[in-house]
Amino acid sequence: MAAIVDTAAMIDSAALMNKMGAAAKSAARMLGTASTAQKNAALKAAAAALRAGEQTIVAANAQDMTAGKAKGLTAALLDRLMLDGKRVAAIAQGLEDIAGLPDPVGGVIASWTQPNGLKFERVRTPLGVIGVIYESRPNVTADAGGLCLKAGNACILRGGSESFHSSIAIHACLVEGLLAAGLPAEAIQLVPTTDRAMVGAMLTAATWLDVIVPRGGKSLVARVQSESRVPVFAHLEGNCHVYVEASAEIEMAKRIVLNAKLRRTGVCGAAETLLVERAAIGTHLKPLLTMLLDAGCEVRGDAEAQKVDTRVKPATEADWATEYLDAIIAVRVVDDLDAAIEHISTHGSSHTEAILTQDTAHAADFMNRLDSAILLHNASTQFADGGEFGFGAEIGIATGKMHARGPVGVEQLTTFKYRVHGNGQIRP
Repeated sequence: MAAIVDTAAMIDSAALMNKMGAAAKSAARMLGTASTAQKNAALKAAAAALRAGEQTIVAANAQDMTAGKAKGLTAALLDRLMLDGKRVAAIAQGLEDIAGLPDPVGGVIASWTQPNGLKFERVRTPLGVIGVIYESRPNVTADAGGLCLKAGNACILRGGSESFHSSIAIHACLVEGLLAAGLPAEAIQLVPTTDRAMVGAMLTAATWLDVIVPRGGKSLVARVQSESRVPVFAHLEGNCHVYVEASAEIEMAKRIVLNAKLRRTGVCGAAETLLVERAAIGTHLKPLLTMLLDAGCEVRGDAEAQKVDTRVKPATEADWATEYLDAIIAVRVVDDLDAAIEHISTHGSSHTEAILTQDTAHAADFMNRLDSAILLHNASTQFADGGEFGFGAEIGIATGKMHARGPVGVEQLTTFKYRVHGNGQIRP
């Protein structure tokens, strides 16, 4: 396992990538045949190490928080970065939840017999070695490492400089868990430097990596998708919408909209645009705007929204396509369901959309016609999270259409192979 190096030092990124990649490939061969019990033991031991090391982890995080504030990180980014006892406990619980999930490896997806007597099975198998590039969320170190382990994959994690010390402390607990279960420490590796050259080295490491998962801002994901020579699970941004119809129960709508926008503004499932049906201007628009503004949320609205409350700032065309990741929301009045779907299809990022309505036919139409990865009826967009889906955690949310879509959990971190059983057949 690579030693932690001076974060300011120049490194031979290609040599380091080759060293880590070779070690990961070797570890992946062992993990691919590791028993469910052994993988679960590693996850539980890592969770215990996290709980025992809470003070060390929080102290390491304090270094990152101090540096982040000095660097001028936004409140939303600092919230993503911050760890306390409660959050460390939640990370540990996440690993235990992953241990409690069914093991996908070896599961038979389908089986059939051909007329010639050959018996076919499509069976889940690990992807191999997964590279994860992420920014200011130290919990991703544990989530990604734990999910990859459960799915039988080795992983190489490259966290951001903002969370470097926190990630080192969390990673040490993961390694402790691996060793306690008799698994190789190289199964979960953390890039030991913040040198940006390592990102480029990972993107071109097709010899060692089977897939890359970027988890961060638009610029990071765009770079990965543009430069990677390795397959990518990614989404560019989470421009999520909530559409409120006149039939929506107003108190429920207020609870959901407030939660969708302000529960945590820095997560990719936070609502960025609120659409309100024209027929609901007199009943829903004013209370929703008042609630958001009084809660400290900046509202950028169209002419209709500005008429309702003078505190609403005029929206520009760019606002409809912006992922704020902050206490800002764009508000637009639309004529009907068709107009809402048209707006989302034009400006959305295929991430997560919600409709608030008592009309089940409209809800079904909304879900059928939109092609976003996650669609909700009468629920907050902040449920766009693998843990809330019952996946234990997530390595990220994919909005592409190949292989994985939505929260990427253990099942999505596998591929499949075919096992064919015969009794002497030859092909004529």
